[in-house]
Amino acid sequence: MEGNMFCYQCQEAAKGVGCVLKGVCGKNASTACSMDLLLFVVRGVSVAATALRRQSVDFDRNRVDVFVTDALFCTITNANFDEESILRRVEAGLELRNELVALAVQAGMALPQVDELTWNGSRTDFSDKAKTVGVLREPNVDVRSLNELLVYGLKGMAAYHEHAMRLGHSDESIHTFMQEALARITADSLSADELVALVLRTGEVGVQTMALLDAANTGRYGHPEMTRVNIGVGKRPGILISGHDLRDLEDLLEQTEGTGIDVYTHSEMLPAHYYPAFKKYKHFVGNYGNAWWKQREEFAAFNGPIVFTTNCIVPPLENAAYKERMFTGNSTGYPGCRHLETDANGRKDFSEVIALAHQCEPPTELETGELIGGFAHNQVLQLADAVVGAVKSGAIRKFIVMAGCDGRMKSRDYYTEFAKALPQDTVILTAGCAKYKYNKLPLGDINGIPRVLDAGQCNDSYSLALIALKLKEVFGLNDINELPIVYNIAWYEQKAVIVLLALLSLGVKQIHLGPTLPAFLSPGVVKVLVENFGIGGITSVDEDLAKFGLKG
Repeated sequence: MEGNMFCYQCQEAAKGVGCVLKGVCGKNASTACSMDLLLFVVRGVSVAATALRRQSVDFDRNRVDVFVTDALFCTITNANFDEESILRRVEAGLELRNELVALAVQAGMALPQVDELTWNGSRTDFSDKAKTVGVLREPNVDVRSLNELLVYGLKGMAAYHEHAMRLGHSDESIHTFMQEALARITADSLSADELVALVLRTGEVGVQTMALLDAANTGRYGHPEMTRVNIGVGKRPGILISGHDLRDLEDLLEQTEGTGIDVYTHSEMLPAHYYPAFKKYKHFVGNYGNAWWKQREEFAAFNGPIVFTTNCIVPPLENAAYKERMFTGNSTGYPGCRHLETDANGRKDFSEVIALAHQCEPPTELETGELIGGFAHNQVLQLADAVVGAVKSGAIRKFIVMAGCDGRMKSRDYYTEFAKALPQDTVILTAGCAKYKYNKLPLGDINGIPRVLDAGQCNDSYSLALIALKLKEVFGLNDINELPIVYNIAWYEQKAVIVLLALLSLGVKQIHLGPTLPAFLSPGVVKVLVENFGIGGITSVDEDLAKFGLKG
């Protein structure tokens, strides 16, 4: 499938505008267009499902919910590069949409006459159609910006809901909202004010989604606790597991126990070590490497199989030997890599991965030492007396929320230098892979409280919000923005978008985003965010320290 692409959903959008020839992420134009077509089909399914739901017409809601969630997730940056798997989803979506339309016809319903509901095509038609349904189909730049802000928030929401669904936690109201939101931007002529309200409502449902995932994770694996994680290696062959899916890790640890194979986490899977349930596995050795963008060199050095449970995949170089050791699962995919299917019980069979690991050399050691983390809301609230005492005594002057994403741009070194330059009476609150910019720095502690409190994965930004709300209560404040907290957040992709919208829905203001503001925010939308929420960018370390009242 061939076609012209336009994609500006991630922070690396070419020239700060958008990728038009090939994604900086490595996604080619053909795959990008196939994703546009898939999103077109998802909108059609959502319009039909929403209409049926409003008329109380029965349909297979679970099938629709799973399709929409998976389709949104697989279009997230760095999740799926396998065009064939995207096209199969397009075909499945068209079939599902047509079944929903037939139900509406049987019920005598009048459906909206939108292209997403009426177009029918086969593989031979996909390429031409894809060229007409991309981001630029909306000519009004501000409406386009708000539409895409909404869709990218929904993509992040879908990712977090899918993780919860993998653990048996699904909320029909979240599915309903996602589908209704997609239906409204497809079939209704919404004003700018109505779109802004819908975007903010997305943030509210984002909080609900992250709370659901938190309950799913802690209900199954216990509350994260302060933990020291080994970053060295053992002497046995290993399997490296990346991404965010804790259910996959659970299955892998169970199936590798007693096999002579060690398991290591990579990037966003690091916080799995903080959960009590995983500590019983003696072959769960530690964390290997750094954030996602260093995987080409680190995967080559690991020597064993690599399992991608979710994004973030960096396309391997053509001659990369480790490509033969890559496995994908769930919404991810990469051409030529083996895909691990999930059975009816939500379980994966890792026997092929384990057999390959036995043929591999042990990992090459990259570093030695330990990382400390596990400061999600439950653990921090157990330390509340010490934290509050440190604030009241002046030992802690401010908390700096530096959650979010890491990335390969040189400008992201700003976050390392910012962390180094922070005064000794400040504490960093973090979640997500942004932590890799400073979690190995010797920043010390304040009265035994580490100066970097790592809550976990990007979805655990919810924990940071809960901590802030608890501190607001403890200090008897009326407004969360009266707390001694500065928000200096790095972003990369769409899960960061839903976290941002969630924070805005909680009333948090003066959030600074970097290393650049999103390309998908039009000047008009930026103006709204600045005027209503004080959203800003970053400048230099010295200027920002002064701006945040952190000099000296």
